[in-house]
Amino acid sequence: MLIKEYRICMPLTTEEYRVGQLYTISKHSHQESEKGEGVEVVKNEPHEDPVHGPGQFTEKRVHLSSKLPSWARAVTPRIFYITEKAWNYYPYTITADSHSLQCSFLPKFSIYIETKYEDNCGDSENIFHSDKILGDHEVSFLDIAFDEIPERYYRSLEDPRFFSSAKTGRGPLREGWRQHTTPIMCSYKLVSVKFEVWGLQTRVEQFVHKVIRDILLIGHRQAFTWVDEWCGMTMEEVRRYEQETQEATNELIGLVAPAISVSEVGQPTATHSAPASAPSTPLSDEAPEFLAPPKTRPRKKSAPETLTLPALRERTGAE
Repeated sequence: MLIKEYRICMPLTTEEYRVGQLYTISKHSHQESEKGEGVEVVKNEPHEDPVHGPGQFTEKRVHLSSKLPSWARAVTPRIFYITEKAWNYYPYTITADSHSLQCSFLPKFSIYIETKYEDNCGDSENIFHSDKILGDHEVSFLDIAFDEIPERYYRSLEDPRFFSSAKTGRGPLREGWRQHTTPIMCSYKLVSVKFEVWGLQTRVEQFVHKVIRDILLIGHRQAFTWVDEWCGMTMEEVRRYEQETQEATNELIGLVAPAISVSEVGQPTATHSAPASAPSTPLSDEAPEFLAPPKTRPRKKSAPETLTLPALRERTGAE
């Protein structure tokens, strides 16, 4: 198991980001979906935790069949997806538990993410209060403005170095912005990746962390550069937007929107205990080519503008 902590600062308050996060996840999931592929929302319902209080439970299936390389499609089921379960007790969230974020055909792969949000510049130490997990784990600060993202995901309108918010007056972000920007908040994310396949474990876990790093950077960049779209929305409005977008996304990928389940949800523990990693039957001596570290590429100077959502029902109070 490979554990890393990521700290991502934003020129927002934690209360602002509570709305921005929901809006961004919904819009981005819709943009990345198409017929037969994308993010299927299975459950999205209130959930009560005895420690963290009221929150929201979501279960999603990320369908990826056509996005796999040809060699992988030959050995995987026709319907391939990753299941993601999340418990949101903002400003504390859990994405998956040790048996939730998994491939539909590969039970020895799992990801566990704990997140805490605070109004500071990322200077809180041991925020997860778990010496048993942390040890000498790596801490990485991710800069939404100046850290590179994969070229294919770059959008000039989503570059915080050039974006200026008409509604808030924030941005563009300059070198050293974290030291002098107000307001500022930080997303602290403790990420555990486990892949118990002998001969591939270390390389796959490192590769998955690289993918997660890119996803975190892209998502936080979008949350900031889309601020004029969600700024001023109430929680009721953003929840309505979330529901409407989820229904549109499920229809887009060719799935019927599921009924909300009222069954009891399994309760994750407040502190995740990392089980010992055990080898399994080797698949091969060499890792597949797609697991090789990506080549360094220069930042793309220009790119197509962001995609837009199809028309959704107008929310109450929309301009």
